[in-house]
Amino acid sequence: MDKLVHVKATPIVLKNHPEYDEQWLKKVIMEDPSILGLGDLIVKDVERIQPKAGRLDLLLYDPENEKRYEIEIMLGRIDESHIIRVIEYWDIERKRFPNYEHCAVVIAEDITTRFLNIISLFNNTIPIIAIQLNALKVGDQLILNFTKILDEVTIGEEEEEVIEKADRSYWENKGSHESVKLVDDCIIKEFDPGYSLSYNKHYIGLQKRGRLNNFVLFRAKKKFVRAEVRLTDMDLYKNILEEKDIEIISLEKRTDRIKFRITKVDIDNSCDTLK
Repeated sequence: MDKLVHVKATPIVLKNHPEYDEQWLKKVIMEDPSILGLGDLIVKDVERIQPKAGRLDLLLYDPENEKRYEIEIMLGRIDESHIIRVIEYWDIERKRFPNYEHCAVVIAEDITTRFLNIISLFNNTIPIIAIQLNALKVGDQLILNFTKILDEVTIGEEEEEVIEKADRSYWENKGSHESVKLVDDCIIKEFDPGYSLSYNKHYIGLQKRGRLNNFVLFRAKKKFVRAEVRLTDMDLYKNILEEKDIEIISLEKRTDRIKFRITKVDIDNSCDTLK
């Protein structure tokens, strides 16, 4: 292994720099969105016009999870207008395109404790991420370091009291009649006939005699169902699913859930594996 040499870095405030402005920063992110640390994203739109609400700096898309990130960039210290703006853009986009998951993202060079506390309050009901940007000069090179200092809250059974309720027709419109039928076919009642589906606007969960038990969550899409199952040994079951050509979306170590897609073919050909 090559020995590393310590090099002193000089912090730079981009807001005060004559060359590296916000437009330059957008281009850098567009060339490689992975530098934000949000996954393998693609650029969906730039300076997207919002009806009566200005322009959204960046709209990034995660095709694997069918999730969109509404991103507001601010050089220097964050202020309340940017927090309000990114939430407004997030709300507009999620209403225009309800078939996707949406997350608001604010990026700034200086996110104070006061504003971090304010964002945290929103995060109980609004999926929002705060990223602090630190620019460093090392020799004749410029390094951009994006640090996620506030992550979105994973909505689950613990937050059920604040989740808006929905019904079966809501998910048939958001997904399709066929995909909701796949949820019916996921053989939960074979293990315990006391279970029934619990519909809300974020996912389809489970309840038993009125008590929530979301060891598995479903999100009905147009042509498939995304299942999120809580497991103690995700790597083991990942291999089992892959052997049956069931598409894995992700392993969420923080919540102990494995996410994968279920199609009618999977139900027909791999029912025992899904059980």
